[in-house]
Amino acid sequence: MASTFMGLEIARRGMAAQQGALYVTGQNVSNANTPGYTRQRVNFQATEPYPSVGSNAPMMTGQMGTGVEAGSIQRVREGFLDVQYRGENNKLGYWQTNSDALSKMESIMNEPSDSGLSNTMDQFWQSLQDLSADPTNSGARSVVRQRGAAVADTFNYLHNSLSTVQKDQKDQVDVTVKQINSITGQLDQINKQIGSVEPNGYLPNDLYDERDRLIDQLSSMVNIKVEYASSGGNSNPIAEGKAVIKLVNDSGSELGVLVGASSSTELKVNYDGVDKSVKTVTLGPSNFDFSKMNSTGKLKALAESYGYENNGKPAGTFTDMLNQLDDLAYTFAQRFNEVHEGGMSPNEIAAKQNQSIPFFSDQASTDITTKAGFAGRIQLSQQIQDSVDNIATADGTDPANATLGDATNVKALANVINEQLQYKQGATADFRNYYQNVIGGMAVLSQEATRMTTNSTTLQQSVDAKRQSVSSVSLDEEMTNMIQYQHAYNAAARMITLQDEMLDKIINGMGTGGR
Repeated sequence: MASTFMGLEIARRGMAAQQGALYVTGQNVSNANTPGYTRQRVNFQATEPYPSVGSNAPMMTGQMGTGVEAGSIQRVREGFLDVQYRGENNKLGYWQTNSDALSKMESIMNEPSDSGLSNTMDQFWQSLQDLSADPTNSGARSVVRQRGAAVADTFNYLHNSLSTVQKDQKDQVDVTVKQINSITGQLDQINKQIGSVEPNGYLPNDLYDERDRLIDQLSSMVNIKVEYASSGGNSNPIAEGKAVIKLVNDSGSELGVLVGASSSTELKVNYDGVDKSVKTVTLGPSNFDFSKMNSTGKLKALAESYGYENNGKPAGTFTDMLNQLDDLAYTFAQRFNEVHEGGMSPNEIAAKQNQSIPFFSDQASTDITTKAGFAGRIQLSQQIQDSVDNIATADGTDPANATLGDATNVKALANVINEQLQYKQGATADFRNYYQNVIGGMAVLSQEATRMTTNSTTLQQSVDAKRQSVSSVSLDEEMTNMIQYQHAYNAAARMITLQDEMLDKIINGMGTGGR
């Protein structure tokens, strides 16, 4: 039969279990506002019944319960929602970074506005038309030179400003890589701490929380897949184990391991492509092409905005815009110079000789020969800077008979803006249409990035709200639990009092009959 004092032990276990649950409730309430904290609960379980099965077990009508114990203290967390959140967080990191980069580009291009390239070019064409009305007017020539210098300065400004922001994007790539390596290093240390605790049968919930918080941060930067490896030993069946974090693309293909069960791997982005663009990524001892990183995340967006090598050619948000500006400046300046050199200026008319004076030149040389970076180097030619009388307004087919009042060439110069030129290989357009396509393309990309950022934010917040509804601390719920555990504790204490009275009767009241 069961021990006489068995009821005391059952009640004692009940008090201990409820007291432990009250401690966990107090922990939850204390951390209600702690970022990344996951509420915890006590998993109550009945202790082993009496008697246990065996050949020496006493003969009884059935097994008797022996009370309750706190089997484990577990975090209340839904792993599926974590995976969902990290997927949406990864997309948000990508589109938000894209949107920020395009917003900076829009601020630089500043179209439409009074100070943008489009308006500056319109003023230049207007000055040419004014000069064609009176080619002998030196004041009109001065305006043409001034407006031409403004065009060159605007190209220079746009190129230099875009190049500066592009360099900032490169710096942000480096900073993000350092952040990734810092986080993976911290995760490796947490893995090691978890690996030293779990084999003893404990659940290091605070370490789990910190690890999940870091994984959430990492998910915004690169696309990751998280798996878990057992710590071994006498681990609790519900122990999470060590996190193994893999770098993957959108199709789920593994690119490498960022954090393993025993160590972390350093990530490095290499600027080994054309024009120092991103070409390869190093992860530990292995390299892979950036093009294989077909995924989202902040790092991918930064590298794309800075510039990367695609089929042997540089590409990217800022790279493409700079190339389009170079196409615009180079093609326009070459054609404008071609027309200008064919005409006659007052100085050439006086000399009765066509000297082929260019209107624009390259800061790096006297001739326009290299397209790459030309928007940052275009300037007025030295001859035009020296004298407005070097602006060719007259027809140059017969230098000996050219006259100052002839406006044939300046009209041809004013018409360059309407000529169909091959600004981009394989396609022709006039100046306005090509530039409008450039600005329109940027606007479409920016609008798409803004829309996707809004959508990603909504989805991320929706998933996070669901996750918080499961994992966050509800003070109302904790107060309810507190009352419940308190009543259970008081009931168990009352059971001890009752058992004491029963034992007092047995010890002091039995066998005293007839006294």
